[in-house]
Amino acid sequence: MKLDILAIGAHPDDVELGCGATIAKEIANGKTVGIIDLTRGELGTRGTAETRDNEANEAAKILNIPVRINMEFADGFFANDKTHQIELIKMIRKFKPEIVLCNAIEDRHIDHGKGSQLVSDACFLSGLLKIETKCGDEDGWQEPWRPKHVYHYIQWKNIEPDFVVDVSGFIDKKMEAVLTYKTQFFDANSKAPETPISSRNFTDSIIYRASDLGRLIGVEHAEGFTVERYVAVDTLFNLK
Repeated sequence: MKLDILAIGAHPDDVELGCGATIAKEIANGKTVGIIDLTRGELGTRGTAETRDNEANEAAKILNIPVRINMEFADGFFANDKTHQIELIKMIRKFKPEIVLCNAIEDRHIDHGKGSQLVSDACFLSGLLKIETKCGDEDGWQEPWRPKHVYHYIQWKNIEPDFVVDVSGFIDKKMEAVLTYKTQFFDANSKAPETPISSRNFTDSIIYRASDLGRLIGVEHAEGFTVERYVAVDTLFNLK
């Protein structure tokens, strides 16, 4: 299956939190979107790898994601090295996305910035002819493929976006997907230890960040991204 967009996160729930409304909008517009989780989030204070698997699958159903893959890299300890890059290159060449969305370039959790650079490097290397790869479920050598664009969503830190996407009408779908991760987010009845993302304030912040970005561009809600190279438009009239 060729994908229009491949959204990649270091942990299950990163994609939903960072760009869930954007991918919901693109799917509604007829684009095909897949998700790759680099780890199972097994080091998370709350929940287990198994509960995170189930939550991720449920979120994918809500967003109508046709393919979601977990690379099963080591949570907290994966590296941006040849071994991990090659495994991601196989996925990039398999799905041939035009656009890749990935973790924030720098963030509170060390896996976010590390995952961001790993994905960015793999996207570049995937286009090199002399890197030869085979994917387990495919016959023969894979063809080189380099996505046209790599965009980084925003996570814990309030990074200044390079562009924002109007996601008005899709924030409820995003929140429905986010809140399938019941072990991770606010639950007044939970006896699990508190974490930075388990407070009601964090859950509320998802909405008010989207509302504030929307306010700045004159719409109801928006999500922000940073870029690796200039964003170009055909004419001044393409700007919203």
